[in-house]
Amino acid sequence: MSQTPLLNDRDIEFLLYEFLNSEALLERPRYQEHSREVFDATMATAKTIAEKYFANHNAKGDANEPTFDGEKVHLIPETQDAWNAFAEAGFLAAHYDFEEGGMQMPEIILRAAMSYVSAANISSTGYPFLTLGSANLIRSFGDEAQKAKYLPPMMDGRFSGTMALTEPGQGSALADIKTTAKPHEDGSYRIFGQKMFISAGDHSLTDNIVHMVLAKIEGAPAGTKGISLFICPKFLVNDDGSVGERNDVALAGLLHKMGYRNTTSTVLSFGEKDGAIGYLVGEPHKGLSYMFQMMNEARIGVGLGAAVLGYQGYNYSLDYARNRPQGRLPSQKDPTSKQVNIVEHADVRRMLLAQKAYVEGSMALCFYASHLFEDSHTATTEEERQQAFTLLDLITPMVKSFPSKYGLRANEHAIQILGGSGYIREYPVEQYYRDNRLNPIHEGAEGIHGLDLLGRKVPLGGMAGYQALKNEMMATAESAKTHGETADWALALEAGVASLDQTTMSLLGTLGKGEIDLGMANATVYLDMFGRVLVSWIWLKQAIVAARALAGDLHQDEENFYRGKLQAAQYYIQWELPEIDAQAKLLQSLDDTCLAMQDAWF
Repeated sequence: MSQTPLLNDRDIEFLLYEFLNSEALLERPRYQEHSREVFDATMATAKTIAEKYFANHNAKGDANEPTFDGEKVHLIPETQDAWNAFAEAGFLAAHYDFEEGGMQMPEIILRAAMSYVSAANISSTGYPFLTLGSANLIRSFGDEAQKAKYLPPMMDGRFSGTMALTEPGQGSALADIKTTAKPHEDGSYRIFGQKMFISAGDHSLTDNIVHMVLAKIEGAPAGTKGISLFICPKFLVNDDGSVGERNDVALAGLLHKMGYRNTTSTVLSFGEKDGAIGYLVGEPHKGLSYMFQMMNEARIGVGLGAAVLGYQGYNYSLDYARNRPQGRLPSQKDPTSKQVNIVEHADVRRMLLAQKAYVEGSMALCFYASHLFEDSHTATTEEERQQAFTLLDLITPMVKSFPSKYGLRANEHAIQILGGSGYIREYPVEQYYRDNRLNPIHEGAEGIHGLDLLGRKVPLGGMAGYQALKNEMMATAESAKTHGETADWALALEAGVASLDQTTMSLLGTLGKGEIDLGMANATVYLDMFGRVLVSWIWLKQAIVAARALAGDLHQDEENFYRGKLQAAQYYIQWELPEIDAQAKLLQSLDDTCLAMQDAWF
């Protein structure tokens, strides 16, 4: 078989410049020194690094997990080469301003570049991914001294970063964390507690690891209002920037995962001796709101990672199906006739088309979210910035959960297409599945996002985000009616939105009556229903672009590309969207089957 591409370069170009018109960013003051060529060169550099330094050890890192000898964590050496190449190319500081030592790159271009690296090796990408997020936290909420001490070495790759939230006794229920912070007379704090499932929590890739730790200051209010954020480095940092003595942060052990194996997963003990020295970020008791910045960035990143893992499986199984002869079409009765490649079988095409619809739809959704993130910071007017933030805040639960669920389903189809070859380690699709199975849990389990969407995001601000998104969807549907090939799909989207509307108001009415447990009991089904409508809209937007392009005189390859977009949109809207009918019926009936189940009956 030929070398499977990391992604589809033509699809990335389509998403950036036709679906989102990222070239228009060049008109904004922050990006006027850039050009389309600079954006493309950034992508090309990322792709080269991904192919040369990350893809080369994806399977090796999976087969040779990190080990801990009691003193030091050992990784395969290719991981260090990958970290160095990523850092030396400037990607750890790519989105920072020129005067900060960055490339002043738009968020959407950085995330698109990161998608190549993630596709090559999602596990090794975990180290820079977490470092980008933790550095952004310090940049946004740290004081000038903290920025000066930690940002330069995090930007150039000497220091890495983590987010330390979860504890052995508390997963997503952060309100009940036990880690404490005791004030010290010099203004610092002493941190005591244990954190678990901390990705990249210990390794030897960098001179230091900067842990962003959630803890409660002694005497703090109960619940989430009592959580503060601290910088707690593995090694203390001297005033001159040099690395000092070891902080009281100990690796209690490595955890062994089914996927993402080359990213260390750690249990960290803070304060086994006199207390780990930590430094308060921002104001006391506001740590969770600060951390949500990193978590929301990470949620887009997790969604994008899930999308590209699905994309890898799709690319591989498509190539396999085109080159694997087996069987004959039902209409071929002659047993001596030549076997067809399995891509000719309708059911294989169904699985390939489902993958295409899931992964390209997920990529488009994640790119759209990154585009909104960019607009929320650099759009021309305050009104446009606020509108983008409102939309992004609403859709973030779907941006994380939809690719995590359906990217995994795409990987499942890839295994099925390969048959017996799909579940053996001599072929890569079983690893893509194992890696991707972590994503429905990463950055908040699917059920958490369902509760967040229905209980907080939809009703927020008098349903401002919901109404704004609905208006966007209706405008797209009106536009789609002007093209013969997309007109019927516009009607299907409008019907889907109407069904979502009716379901939403029914559930919110229940919450308004105080029947919160009943109204929220099936919130995960609501999350999936909303995600299906959202991605149908994303596909309709892509289909309009494709239909317009097909009106011109195109080379055959280009015509095939746009025809593929239309067929995937047709598949998603005609095969996947109708499943919301059963979901709407279940949700509007306020079915209490699961809520009413008793522990003793299991």
